[in-house]
Amino acid sequence: MMQSVTKSERPHISFFGCTNSGKSSVVNAVTNQKLSVVSDIKGTTTDPVEKSMEILPLGPVVIIDTAGINDFSELGEERVNSTKRILDKTDIAVLVIDVTVGFQSYDYELVNEFKSKKIPYLIVMNKDDLMLSDSENENAYLYVSAKTNKGINELRERISNLINENKKEKYIIKDRLKPGDIVILVIPIDESAPKGRIILPQQNTLREVLDANAVAICVQPEELQNVLNMVNPKYVITDSQVFNKVKEMVPSNIVLTSFSILMANYRGKLDELLNGAEKISSLKNGDTVLISEGCTHHRQCNDIGTVKFPKWIKDFTGKNINFEFTQGGEFPQDLKKFSLIIHCGGCMINEQEMQSRIKRAKEQHVPMVNYGMAIAYMNGILERAMEIFKN
Repeated sequence: MMQSVTKSERPHISFFGCTNSGKSSVVNAVTNQKLSVVSDIKGTTTDPVEKSMEILPLGPVVIIDTAGINDFSELGEERVNSTKRILDKTDIAVLVIDVTVGFQSYDYELVNEFKSKKIPYLIVMNKDDLMLSDSENENAYLYVSAKTNKGINELRERISNLINENKKEKYIIKDRLKPGDIVILVIPIDESAPKGRIILPQQNTLREVLDANAVAICVQPEELQNVLNMVNPKYVITDSQVFNKVKEMVPSNIVLTSFSILMANYRGKLDELLNGAEKISSLKNGDTVLISEGCTHHRQCNDIGTVKFPKWIKDFTGKNINFEFTQGGEFPQDLKKFSLIIHCGGCMINEQEMQSRIKRAKEQHVPMVNYGMAIAYMNGILERAMEIFKN
């Protein structure tokens, strides 16, 4: 089960707290593993520790242990900022308080962050074994002892309940299909295709077609015309990079879209990204565009983000545009210098992180569009590529 659920689809459960609150000890108790180093020395957890695992009754999850939010060491400020960045991808937050110390101002700040970002959270009072008075009557929080394992099973249950309460049933394509529908998936195999496998959006789309008892036909662009001569598909879904070639072959009565556009809808905020596409036409000389990817793949000589997109945009606009690039967990807090953000489909980051990035861009009035929409717009077929969402 664990291997079948990708990291980006797992609930991200993050543990927060002040230094020496016993946060890492609680993480180790919940996971029943020595996931984090534990010490009486403050600031032992220096960087977020992140691991995919399967925990009963939670199922496949990503567990994240963060640095102490009140770390005053020389690198403390960066550690705290790193901890706050984790909030952007947190689905469930667990705030650990040292029961012998009680709430500190930093804890209240974190609770306010959870509320403002609408992150479901639990407050755990740790080191209950050191309490002299009976704490069982305190109903607002869960009292545990990482040392004796008291309350740890209940903590797992409560986290599991929060996961189930906030679970969303979402699909890439399955909910738009009936048994027997034919879907053609156009998957180029070129120098950018990973050897021996297909990329995640293609994998997940193919799986959903099969789950819907529909018929999936996988072709390379060169084979598409012959297949279209033999079958009448409901949908043609293509890699965005060959939109221009594919659009010439697919009749107008057949719905055409891309894996990247389906991923934009799957991750949410489709309208926000759609509005960003038109900004490409109004870019001016000297404007700076951020091209951001959620994965950390090795850049190739003909890389889509750093090579192809800058060329496409300069050719389309005829303007002298500046470009900056980020990968993986990198995404600037301050976006005001950018006239436009072009983001990948986000298949390697979870929905919470993708939506946090879109929200940050909107708050700073920076338009944002995803790869597939940008390519469709520059090829004059964005409206057609969005027809799938009107059905």
